[in-house]
Amino acid sequence: MPVRNTGSFCSISRTGDCFDNAVAESFFGSLKQERIHWSHYQTRYAVQQDVLHYISMFYNMASTAFILGV
Repeated sequence: MPVRNTGSFCSISRTGDCFDNAVAESFFGSLKQERIHWSHYQTRYAVQQDVLHYISMFYNMASTAFILGV
């Protein structure tokens, strides 16, 4: 169904602008800089495990900071 028939609004940004997804852009930028660019993986499974570990570490640090009010 087209957007105009649903009462929804289109995204405010255009291609290449990260205003709508700034959090995701920041997270994936950090992931690439801190983990992916500095590692050489032997298997796809090793990449998956490392990314899952990074996500759980990132999430736990964010949750702890939120609880502590940082």
